Amino acid sequence: MKNVIELRKELCSVFDELRDKTLRPQVAKELVNTAGKIINSVKLELEYAGLRKEVPVIDFLGGEKTPIERSK
Repeated sequence: MKNVIELRKELCSVFDELRDKTLRPQVAKELVNTAGKIINSVKLELEYAGLRKEVPVIDFLGGEKTPIERSK
């Protein structure tokens, strides 16, 4: 999974499999827990950058450097 869009698709797939009873609830719980940890790590990175008054480039969120940042 390379970005938040892929994560969302994967979580939707987990939900579908759980609803269709093709995925054990414990496995679904572990996958969702891991996804939560990924999201929280990105959130922490955003909060840290905010405290430093920086604008982070986070690939997972589809971030790309702005023209100003590219010139640095």
